[in-house]
Amino acid sequence: MGGVSATAAPVANSSGSVTNQAIQVLQGPYITNTYGGGIQCQGPTMNITPYVTGSVSKQLPYEPYYNDPVYDMRDLNEDGSLDNPGGILYTVPTRTGQKDNYNLGVGFSMTWSRPLDQKLQDQCKEAAAANIDLMKQTTANKRLDFEIARLKNCGELMKQGISFHPRSPYYKVCADVVVNNVTYIKPHVHSIPSVSRQNGVPESPVSSRAEDLGAPLQTKQEQTSP
Repeated sequence: MGGVSATAAPVANSSGSVTNQAIQVLQGPYITNTYGGGIQCQGPTMNITPYVTGSVSKQLPYEPYYNDPVYDMRDLNEDGSLDNPGGILYTVPTRTGQKDNYNLGVGFSMTWSRPLDQKLQDQCKEAAAANIDLMKQTTANKRLDFEIARLKNCGELMKQGISFHPRSPYYKVCADVVVNNVTYIKPHVHSIPSVSRQNGVPESPVSSRAEDLGAPLQTKQEQTSP
């Protein structure tokens, strides 16, 4: 008598998950430059936001296979009833299809913002340039005042013979100041009178007159004994 065996239909189990990921771009304010005097100019702004996203999904414990039982469906005496109901003849290894899932995303988001009124931007830039020129000129005027005051004070001190010691760290404060006839003698020429000649013989520069010698000369007679 033949027996009948049957294999139970495998049951498929499916599971899934959905992960929603979003990148939020935050729009920042315009870049504002301040130039003093209440002048503030806003320029175009670019925002770049890099991002890295990732996800990992797995099931524990990890089972790559499961044993699918084959039940005993035999009716040897053909009475319409199973001889060994619920009995398992053997098992069949079946893949579960279980696996890990990995996801990695890399990228960046970018936004570009620009003011629409170009005329106001140009006027603000002109005002900023004018204010910068004013600050430069003010600084130059103060520098000139400082140099003139340094020149004047150093010159007056040099005239009085007052100066820093050459080894002093402050000697260089007046090192480039020049005072005529004190620290610097101008090139000059002295004239030498020519010697007059008489009959081809130069005159003697020595005076022969007694009054040219200064005080009058006094003579004293010597007395001799008889």
